[in-house]
Amino acid sequence: MGLIRTPSMRSGDLLEGMLNDYVGGKPNNSKMRVPKSSARLVAGLTLLQFAFAMYATFLLYYMSPSVDLRTKPDFSWATRIAHQWKHFITQPHALSSIQENGLVINSFSPQEVCEHEKIDFSQKKSNDELMIRLKTELYNEVLAFQQKSFGTETLPELMKMKSRWSTRGPNVPKITVILNHFKRKTLCAQLNSLLNQTLPFHHVWVLSFGSPNELSLKRIVDSYNHSRISFISSSYDFKYYGRFQMALQTEADFVYILDDDMIPGTKMLEILAHVGGTDKYRNSVLGSIGRILPFRQKDFTFPSYRKFRSKEAGLYLPDPAYDITVERIVQVDFLSSSWFLSADLVKTLFIETPFTFMTGEDLHLSYQLQKYRNAGSFVLPVDPNDKETWGDSEHRLAYVSETTVIFKDIVQVRDDQWWKSLTTGYITQWAAMYPQKIDALFYAHSLSEVKALAPLLEKFRTTPGRKAYIVVSGGHYCPCEQAAIALKWPRIVCKERRFKIFDLEIGAISGVSKSDVPIVQAVYSSMRGLVKMHNPSLIITVNDIDASVKSALKMAAETSVNQTALVLLPRPSIPKVLWMADLRPAALPNWNRMRISVNIITQNRATSLHRLLTSLKNAFYLSDEVPLSFNMDSKVDEATLKMVGSFQWPHGPKTIRRRIIQGGLIRAVSESWYPASDDDFGLLLEDDIEVSPYYYLWIKYALLAYHYDPQVSLPELSSISLYTPRIVEVVKERPKWNPTEFFKKIHPNTPYLHQLPCSWGAVFFPKHWREFYAYMAARFTEDAKQNPVQIPKSRTNGWQASWKKFLIDMMYLRGYVSLYPNFPNQSSFSTNHMEPGAHISAKDNVVKHDKTDFEVPLMKDDFSRMLPAMKMPPASKLPVLNLFNQAVSLKGLKAAGAKLGTDVITCNGSELVVVDHHTGLPKNCTRF
Repeated sequence: MGLIRTPSMRSGDLLEGMLNDYVGGKPNNSKMRVPKSSARLVAGLTLLQFAFAMYATFLLYYMSPSVDLRTKPDFSWATRIAHQWKHFITQPHALSSIQENGLVINSFSPQEVCEHEKIDFSQKKSNDELMIRLKTELYNEVLAFQQKSFGTETLPELMKMKSRWSTRGPNVPKITVILNHFKRKTLCAQLNSLLNQTLPFHHVWVLSFGSPNELSLKRIVDSYNHSRISFISSSYDFKYYGRFQMALQTEADFVYILDDDMIPGTKMLEILAHVGGTDKYRNSVLGSIGRILPFRQKDFTFPSYRKFRSKEAGLYLPDPAYDITVERIVQVDFLSSSWFLSADLVKTLFIETPFTFMTGEDLHLSYQLQKYRNAGSFVLPVDPNDKETWGDSEHRLAYVSETTVIFKDIVQVRDDQWWKSLTTGYITQWAAMYPQKIDALFYAHSLSEVKALAPLLEKFRTTPGRKAYIVVSGGHYCPCEQAAIALKWPRIVCKERRFKIFDLEIGAISGVSKSDVPIVQAVYSSMRGLVKMHNPSLIITVNDIDASVKSALKMAAETSVNQTALVLLPRPSIPKVLWMADLRPAALPNWNRMRISVNIITQNRATSLHRLLTSLKNAFYLSDEVPLSFNMDSKVDEATLKMVGSFQWPHGPKTIRRRIIQGGLIRAVSESWYPASDDDFGLLLEDDIEVSPYYYLWIKYALLAYHYDPQVSLPELSSISLYTPRIVEVVKERPKWNPTEFFKKIHPNTPYLHQLPCSWGAVFFPKHWREFYAYMAARFTEDAKQNPVQIPKSRTNGWQASWKKFLIDMMYLRGYVSLYPNFPNQSSFSTNHMEPGAHISAKDNVVKHDKTDFEVPLMKDDFSRMLPAMKMPPASKLPVLNLFNQAVSLKGLKAAGAKLGTDVITCNGSELVVVDHHTGLPKNCTRF
């Protein structure tokens, strides 16, 4: 950019004029007699010498280096004298003069130098009835949505809103107007409008970047001779972004950037400043022309924004061709031709490298403002009867100047640009009007992460009724096309306008910077927009993803209004949780809600404890925090104490409790855990238990399917067993029992509900455990015979040193059940090794135990493939067994308990006890 050079006058014209003036006129001193030929020769030589000096001065001036971005060029004395001489010679009657540095300089007037655009055509009007109907329908739908969601105002309503700015007084805003000119002849019309605004401007900067009309534009600016109108030029064409780069230099409150086809009405600055000062619109960019980008078509693709005879192609506003006038403020996807925004917002345009510098600055500005500043783009309404309220008082200029109409390659570039914006978090009007709902949004920052997540993504995408997309970082981190190849998808998925894979191009944004800040900012801002647009139940990624990216994903998930859960999966676990896709979408957001603690009861079996701890440590935990507690009686041995103290638990906090006074097994188990909340679940394990690597997956799957699915009502479910029994232990004969055989007519491997609680590995529910505590307090005595509950034909009536006896009583009286696994050969998620303890091989225990009746094989493979239809059956399809392994209904269980009539409070035969779930205390009776 440099100084503007005024065209020099031709030296021949100058010499000729000077010779005529000095030689052709009559001599002033008649007394001085000089030979006519000599006088002419002397005068000619003198003037020739002077002309040569002038020429040398101009030559030096043009060859001197220029200073970039001089907003008020200071012409040299030689140039000014040349102007003076030229005017003096060609126009002796100068129109005006300027006194500067002792020199009187004649200048042009605007009337002499101004050129005006000839508009010799009428505004285009469409007679296509289909297009008129489609455009009008879409416009009315947009207005109705916006009116309902945030309210839209007419121009009078806007001007009545409270604003921090006024046209007079101390709160008059400073507005820098930037006019960008190339070839159009509209500069004078723009300057005339700006000089007559009802709210004066602070500065006007006229920009000429690589314009062939630079000299004439400069002459026009000079002719206005206004101290607050400056001319800035450069021989290099900075194209569409240069004016916004210039806007970064302003010290004004607002910037108003105008294309050369925009001639604002004289009330425009006042209207813009007032609306820009309201609380509702101050974090916005305002304009007079805008676009609403395409809507999705029936085939789930998005058309070009220039597609003809299509409602989905979006809107151009206002659109005189279809008689669409903006009479209420309307939010658009981007503005064209003019932009009014606070100076502070301009810098947002340059956070990301633009898609291209050849076009699209209008879309890029609105996209960046929404993405990083939560700022909207609005087209202001007009008074149809007052063109002074219009931002484009001669709309024909703007309507025919759209390069996107003329050049097909520009249309393609802009289509690619808005699609890239939409897939990196830009919430368009379509996205706002039609929020999507998907099950999972996968995120991969590297190609190896794409490969790790591929099986689960494929499972979601091939499960009927499920919808999932993947987001890749892009750039040099994870190129989209390479990710597509890894997923065995065609490369075209990275180009087609259909939701499937989203490329954030993070590598391109962060560049060579070693800072994590650009990555965090880009991932968070993009994912926040995608989450808001698609409302995923889950964001799924690997647990060893970069820590900064993990933080960005966590923040993005927390912005969701629909409880999007961030799921961090260990890579080895991913193929083992394909059942996630089979869960109902309503259950998925509760993925992180549960807290399952492991509570171990141990005393003096160090070898057994070591085996249990090893199995626990080798299980799959899905990156969940799993607290571990050790509960020891007073007589714990030294080996156990050392093992408990030295054990390292990588999945959560470790707690150690030891009694001072020996409490016995009843107290040791029942007091080992108490829920801290309704999402706190306790797994109780004695030290002779061993668990399967899949035990935690079974618990998590069952809780999500039957407890956290809002469409499932199963209040009777009080625990989840890890173990499948091989005998009916509550009857004297203890007959063998095989659930696989028993349920073969339904499905041999169906899980089932059983009235019997499990003491060899089970997770207990918080509400029911509080209830059990209150029940124990009411019924537990040193003499078990004083317990009034006598379940007909149950050998549990004689159990004395068992906490489980009291739980059986409560579950029988109130109709509660436990969920049991059922797989071939009774393969389970826990097993009992039947080692000597309080019950097994106890001196006073007359019952003999066969180890083969209790020890079952542990599940070593993905259990979900053995379930009915390879997923948990609906809760309504789960078979129900009573205490004696007889098939009944849930209502039948309640009837049996009510009939017994021996609960802690007395109810009649058609009622059960209802408890306060916060305290577990009984409240009253209720009919079931």
